[in-house]
Amino acid sequence: MGKYFGTDGIRGRTGDWPMTPEFALRLGYAVGEVLGENGHRQGPVLVGKDTRVSGYMFESALEAGLSAAGLDVALLGPMPTPAIAYLTHTFRATAGVVISASHNPFHDNGFKFFTPEGDKLPDATEAAIEARLDQPAQPINSARLGKAVRIQDAAGRYVEFCKSAIPARSELRGMKIVIDCAHGATYNVSPHVFEELGAQVEILGASPDGYNINDGVGALHPENVAEQVRATGADLGIALDGDGDRVILADADGTVVDGDQILGILALARQQAGGFDGGVVGTLMTNLGLEQALGAAGIPFVRAKVGDRYVLEELRRRDWTLGGEGSGHIVCLEHTTTGDGTVAALQVAHLMHRTGQPLSALAAAIPKLPQCLINVPVSGAAAGCLEAEPVRAEVAAVEDQLGQRGRVLLRPSGTEPLVRVMVEGEDVDETRSAAERIADSIRAAI
Repeated sequence: MGKYFGTDGIRGRTGDWPMTPEFALRLGYAVGEVLGENGHRQGPVLVGKDTRVSGYMFESALEAGLSAAGLDVALLGPMPTPAIAYLTHTFRATAGVVISASHNPFHDNGFKFFTPEGDKLPDATEAAIEARLDQPAQPINSARLGKAVRIQDAAGRYVEFCKSAIPARSELRGMKIVIDCAHGATYNVSPHVFEELGAQVEILGASPDGYNINDGVGALHPENVAEQVRATGADLGIALDGDGDRVILADADGTVVDGDQILGILALARQQAGGFDGGVVGTLMTNLGLEQALGAAGIPFVRAKVGDRYVLEELRRRDWTLGGEGSGHIVCLEHTTTGDGTVAALQVAHLMHRTGQPLSALAAAIPKLPQCLINVPVSGAAAGCLEAEPVRAEVAAVEDQLGQRGRVLLRPSGTEPLVRVMVEGEDVDETRSAAERIADSIRAAI
């Protein structure tokens, strides 16, 4: 990670540096300068955002910086992150920018960038942008300033793109689906995808007010959609996060199905259809149950670092097409270049409709080992407390206790001031107790 760029762009609390209007203006200008020098200018820079109230402020400041550097800007308004990736490619844009902090609370915000191909920016480009960020923006000659326009049909384009992720003439008629949009960027697009395919749709979390994004709703709180599925007798529940790149599902009984199980469901379905080459990329956090289920089916599986950008890098390196995270980032490279919650959910819904199998039956093929994840707040660099001798000793003791029956993973979050403690094993109580012991040792070491 760089000075400003983390594992998923730039992110922080609004009002605290770097999430200020001044920084956003400098960022736009720096991006314009770097892309201009690299000869990448070919169309406008697309700028989308989620529904946070601070998005208005950052959108205007970023637009000013890009214009000052001579780049045209196309404003898309509230749109899911994967929609920006897709539209950046189809518009032949110079770059795409998403103003979002994804699953974080409303008081946070951030910036994610996409190349003209819809990929995350290369490390070298991020480094070049960072090198310019501490310099003030100096507008170019007024005759060369960029212009800004608003794109009016962006939502419709993305809806049609999502529908193309299942075979032509396919439909979901007869299915009842509950969708929780987390009061976020999918509120005005994802329900239309399923409605236009014939499903009966009930919508939750689709009344954004600038402050309620991710607040007790969406992929971070799938119990809401699960409860509504049970109450209404629906076939499927879909919980998206604030910027639409994550999805968690719920079956007809209200049982939650996470990203690891979604990955397994899609992989097994592709294998059975005879059109699945290669394997699956997960992360260091992926449940061991998925790895075991894929291994039993003869499907290769590898782990990348946590973060969908690292999953994508590994997919491209191996020329595979399917990867993701337990948190619900599902990357289907034959359709998208980033995690897309709507596209992943649609493929599962189509599989259910085509085969007549309920989600519970599909998920049963991917049993999960008990996994306990504890987020420990830290201030400053987390590496110091992770290297403390009491922490190392506790980790060693847990690993010795679990042996081959489980595993331990400690890692600093790339998006929040947290250390994530994950312990996986065969017994729920033993796993939780072990995770608590390690978390307590970290708290004592801070």
